[in-house]
Amino acid sequence: MAQQYTRKIIRDTFVAMLNERPLNKITVKELVAACEINRNTFYYYYADIYGIITEIFQNELQKVIDEYNDTLSWEESFLVAARFALENKKAIYHIYHSIRREELEEYIFSVAGNVMLRYVEKMSEDIPASTKDKKMIAFFYQSALTQMVLHWIEHGMKENPEEVIRQVGRLFDGNIRLSLERSAALSKTW
Repeated sequence: MAQQYTRKIIRDTFVAMLNERPLNKITVKELVAACEINRNTFYYYYADIYGIITEIFQNELQKVIDEYNDTLSWEESFLVAARFALENKKAIYHIYHSIRREELEEYIFSVAGNVMLRYVEKMSEDIPASTKDKKMIAFFYQSALTQMVLHWIEHGMKENPEEVIRQVGRLFDGNIRLSLERSAALSKTW
């Protein structure tokens, strides 16, 4: 229990600092002083500052997975991921414009992939689409959603993500099912 509390204090303090300044301006020395812990305690939990980013993204990804398991909605799952970004716009901006940008991109890609693959699998329960095609369909939407989110971040996160995600859902409603049905029909002609 105490370990979880200490990790949370370190993460929360780090995110607060990241909302104030760029990643390369945050030091372990300043972080441990703000957390009122010693360096050894910090290094017990993390190898470096970047380990905190990795853990934050892993925790946020788990929240998205849990949301999908609860709602079976890719839109709701994506909104969970967007909430963290909205609550920490400057932190996300600072990571996006740092040497750890790739880690942010991988996190977004993982969120999109996890959610879309699960959604495609759920949609295909009664459709005999090929596994290869299901993966291709999920990958297509994963890539599109990832690029949309990166574009949103790059342009200052001004648009309301809920409106955008809901509109994407409405515009493409039925397309995944239609693609799966096409896959099933194509496999019969072979």
